[in-house]
Amino acid sequence: MKVTEGDRNNHHPDLDELLKRSAALHSHLCPRQVLGVRMGLLGGRLLGLDVPRSDKRLLVIVETDGCAADGVAVASGCSVGRRTLRVVDFGKVAATFVDVKTRRAFRVVPRQGIRELARQYAPDARSRWHAQLESYQIIPDDELLSVQPVTLCVTLEEILSKPGYRVTCEMCGEEIINEREVIQDGHVLCKACAGERYYCLLDEEEFSPEAGNRRAASSPPEKPAR
Repeated sequence: MKVTEGDRNNHHPDLDELLKRSAALHSHLCPRQVLGVRMGLLGGRLLGLDVPRSDKRLLVIVETDGCAADGVAVASGCSVGRRTLRVVDFGKVAATFVDVKTRRAFRVVPRQGIRELARQYAPDARSRWHAQLESYQIIPDDELLSVQPVTLCVTLEEILSKPGYRVTCEMCGEEIINEREVIQDGHVLCKACAGERYYCLLDEEEFSPEAGNRRAASSPPEKPAR
């Protein structure tokens, strides 16, 4: 199956512009960015919402970071900073699109075997990578992407919280927003102090600038470059 000029002109009218925006974030365009943009466009159509959006009607949960997530963000208009894009890292190129108003949601994921399908659409491409880059732009949605109607396991209220909410962790004294505190033995704790820490604290002696200066002074001098 060879890509024709008609195929190239038969895709979403905004696709080229959205791909340019996504490529600008990476200084190049790759197949996963194309998948992300296609997923974002389909998510909007499934919910009957125009994308990219400038409001907070659409919530997107992506299941990996990286190129695909940027493509989804560009196509949907959602972002982490505006709290309309969330990353739940399952290591999957997948995304769930939620209409915050109606609560309808669809999970979109690339179909199995699309890498092989890409070769059929672009048999003359100089590599598998280039075949994917070219074909993912024109393969029909029903061949490229799988759609699952879903419901969220947590409520939107739990995900989005409410504006202006803040408490203070009783152990470290840091502020916690968006109702992400943990109540443990009657005490208000942040997740880190409650045991969900992703970082390890250095002890005060190891962390101090004076200790750093002592380590630097005791290190042998670097040999001059020749």
